Amino acid sequence: MKKNKKMLIGCSIIFVATIVLLIGATTKASGSELTLQEIIQEPHKFQGRFIMTQGDLIEKSIQWDADLIQLSFKIEDEFGNVLTVVHQGVKPDNFSEDVIVIVEGFIHDDGIFTAEKVQTKCPSKYEGEEYDPELHEKEIE
Repeated sequence: MKKNKKMLIGCSIIFVATIVLLIGATTKASGSELTLQEIIQEPHKFQGRFIMTQGDLIEKSIQWDADLIQLSFKIEDEFGNVLTVVHQGVKPDNFSEDVIVIVEGFIHDDGIFTAEKVQTKCPSKYEGEEYDPELHEKEIE
């Protein structure tokens, strides 16, 4: 084989491998962001799809098994829709009352959500304080 032909075949293989890797890496990133209500009303519609949702943590529902490193809990939205979540992994540090939980994963026939990723955020942490110019003037002096 000529040198040019070998180079062309080598570049083609690298190109095809790159495309395959990109497609494989973006399948999870191409998930859908859904509300709890959408998931609970028609769980069969979203089976096999990577989805993301969020809700308020129901603290009484938390079950942590340190031996199996398994976390199960429930989240709810403002309309009272409740979703049971199971996560095979560590429990987030601030997993307590008044926390919004963001989960990413898959829904099953039985309505249980298997989370591959669990994140928390505290709503009060992101609320802004009103600006008081008088207080600011006092601090400067």
